[in-house]
Amino acid sequence: MNASSVTLDDIVAARRLLRDRNPLVQCLTNTVSVQFVANALLAAGAAPAMVDNPEEAAGFAEIADAVLVNLGTPTAAQVESSRLASAAARAAGKPWVLDPVGAGGLPWRTQVAVELLANRPSVIRANASEVMGLAGAEGGSRGVDSSVHVADSVDAARSLLDRAEVVAASGEVDHIFAQGSTVKIGGGSALLQRVTATGCALGALTAAYCSVSPSALIGAAAAHAHVAVAAEIAARSTSRPGTFAAAFLDGLDAVDESALRELVRLD
Repeated sequence: MNASSVTLDDIVAARRLLRDRNPLVQCLTNTVSVQFVANALLAAGAAPAMVDNPEEAAGFAEIADAVLVNLGTPTAAQVESSRLASAAARAAGKPWVLDPVGAGGLPWRTQVAVELLANRPSVIRANASEVMGLAGAEGGSRGVDSSVHVADSVDAARSLLDRAEVVAASGEVDHIFAQGSTVKIGGGSALLQRVTATGCALGALTAAYCSVSPSALIGAAAAHAHVAVAAEIAARSTSRPGTFAAAFLDGLDAVDESALRELVRLD
């Protein structure tokens, strides 16, 4: 598959399926993001379940349509739950997304993220520095700070494709990599960087879209397009982060075929 095989029609079809199927996403996410991630999934047309305890994580992963593992505020119990849920999702053939928050900058969670790669995530969704940090822990370059440009993470992202089906590196233009493919999604708003948990919400939406799409590449592209368009819609009504947060949730709900065809910047 090459980049041109992810079309705007694919993204529109995935949006329709997300609404129709209302996929259930198990979210093992950080404490800062729980409510926002749940609300983002609901606004987009999916169903959240914040089941992150070791006693229930594996069993729920078998029930859920997709799983998100976000390492933003990892505890020992949540790490154990992440191991169990990701292994159960893989065994059940369910898509799961790894968001390795802080990879490369904090050694313990970087090692946890590396261990979770053994369960082969459908998508690694991260910013460019996290992609480079995770790849560095795998034997490549060392992690760098969050100011790294997404274009600088291309080699690192591709090096991770033997451990994941897709690697999505967020930036001014999101780059989404699969074997033999690179898809770029532009747009969005700078205000996304001024509201906590928007990246975490993107990870959850990526999991949701992967569960209804014919491939993880299309699922990741559809999620990134949905978030970019929702952010542009939200930025039309506000230039302040507080009101943007609410407008962004409304934007996630408002994204439809017409908005996608008007605003998606797909390369």
